[in-house]
Amino acid sequence: MIRKIGVLGAGTMGHSIAEAFAMYGYEVNLYETDAQRRAVVKEEIRQELELLAEEDFLPADTIPAILGRIRLFADLRPAVEDRDYVIEVVPEILKLKQELFKTLDEYCPAHTIFASNTSSLSLNPMMELVSAARRQRMTVNHWYNPPHLMPIAELSFFGNMPEEIYREVEKLYQSIQKQTVKVLKDVPGLVANRIQQGVAREVFSIIEHGIAAPEDVDKALKFGPAFRYATTGQLEVADFGGLDIWCIVGDNLLKVMDNSPCANSLLRQKVQAGKLGVKSGEGFFKYDSAKVPEIKRQFMKRLIHQLKASTYYA
Repeated sequence: MIRKIGVLGAGTMGHSIAEAFAMYGYEVNLYETDAQRRAVVKEEIRQELELLAEEDFLPADTIPAILGRIRLFADLRPAVEDRDYVIEVVPEILKLKQELFKTLDEYCPAHTIFASNTSSLSLNPMMELVSAARRQRMTVNHWYNPPHLMPIAELSFFGNMPEEIYREVEKLYQSIQKQTVKVLKDVPGLVANRIQQGVAREVFSIIEHGIAAPEDVDKALKFGPAFRYATTGQLEVADFGGLDIWCIVGDNLLKVMDNSPCANSLLRQKVQAGKLGVKSGEGFFKYDSAKVPEIKRQFMKRLIHQLKASTYYA
């Protein structure tokens, strides 16, 4: 049974993954090499928990206990040597992950399950330097940002892991209220990111061709397809609409829609111009730097409201 969790990396994703496990009673060792990051991460988690309490998602008096379940480590061995499950959230560099898993294979007990939060690297190359026995206990477990709010976890089942070990990982995620997606093939982007990129490709293309302004494109998505997607999957939408209708519309529309095999040129131009979105003050929209903290807070609050509405929806 998985009880002791290790999270490697306390950045944007890692600290939130640790927070998610701690919220549901798990003891979490959070490893981070950057001393400046270690100095501030607990306060960042505390603020996120306080926002959850403010929105009545969790009792405020549980926050100290949640924070107490997260222990910070600067050294790898003590952070992982007694863990049942270790997930890495380090930069997407294959060699870095290979060496990390090799070291973990030496430091961790034989029963420890290793996971990667990668969304762009294949599992087989990441397992290259570990023992044959450990390869049966390695998996891709991909979270969505912010992990403590987004209720999805994509779990790999690529043929290296026995069914009973997969079920153990699946139960772990279900115990922290995640909706698990079993991914059967090792493909780039897994499932959710491939769907998201399909939508994004057409959205960027519509703007590039001047079909609608950015604010109207987002409005069309939020109050059109995405409104249904909050509670209804695409295949269910298709069944309700009639597969014959979807077939006809597909024949009519797909041939005139974007089928580019690379990032949209408008998107690339904005990146080259340094217009990266909220973090630079401008992307498709402009952001007042003084208002960014509140903009992010409101973004989180919207996700919390949606999470509260959908927690028990499957």
